[in-house]
Order: sequence, then C-alpha cells, then structure tokens
Amino acid sequence: MKVGKTEQSMVAENEMTQSKILRYHDDYSWDERARRIYKDEDGNWKGVTRTSLIGGSDGLPVPFHLRYFEVEAGGFSTLEKHEHQHVVVIVRGCGQVTLGSRQAPVGYGDVVYIAPWEAHQFCNPDGPEPLRSEEHTSELQSHVRISYAVFCLK
Repeated sequence: MKVGKTEQSMVAENEMTQSKILRYHDDYSWDERARRIYKDEDGNWKGVTRTSLIGGSDGLPVPFHLRYFEVEAGGFSTLEKHEHQHVVVIVRGCGQVTLGSRQAPVGYGDVVYIAPWEAHQFCNPDGPEPLRSEEHTSELQSHVRISYAVFCLK
C-alpha cells in the first residue's frame, strides 16, 4: 500500500509524540540508541562516550535531555562550567568528581548536585570499571536548564 506524503508526515509526527519504552540491554545499551564519542570537537577529555536516550537529536518534543555517559578507566570528562545545573547519580563503579576547587571520591548510589556556573569534571583514574551515567537536562525557562545524570564508574 502506497502512503501519501501527508500520511507519512502524520505517521512520523505521531511517533514523536507517543509514549515509548527504550529497552535496556545488559551491555549498557538501549534499543534504537547508538553510543557515540563524548564530544565532536577535540578537547581536554579522554575515554568518554555518551548515548542520547530521550530529547535532543531523537526529535521527541520534551523540555529535557536524558543521556547516558561512560568514562573508561583512566578517562575524564571536560572540566567545564555552564549556565545549567546537573544532578548526577552514580550507578556503577567509583571515581572522582571535581566541583570548583574541591575534589571528592564518588561511587555507586552517590548523588552529586552541580550548581550553575560551577566548574565540574568526572574522572575515573583507577578503574577497574568504566564510569557510566544518564543525564537529564530540562529547559524550565528561556535559558535555564537542569541536568540529571547517572554515572557508572567501572
């Protein structure tokens, strides 16, 4: 059966507004989602991957992003600061977080709040597992975003 352009557009739009389930796999992957390098540009980071789960490039009309990160043993995220805040939950392993001028160990079950404009970085200096995470970013007002992340350190 041939579907007209209008019907194809309606089907695509309907798929983006329907509730959905992304099935999780034991290898820290999800159906329909690809693991990618942490950032497209070169920078001061090493051994980090990210998987966009909800929001952003998938086209779902949600006011947040949910992402999953992994930091390999010996790896680290960019030391950065920005307008939006984060909440990070460690779901596997252990590592280290930098918050401003402070450094602290983090491990399974720990929750880290990162205030707006606070310099922050996640490191996995010793392994033996990668640091893994999910991140949720929400645009609440014009330029205010909140991020929630779940990191797993291996």
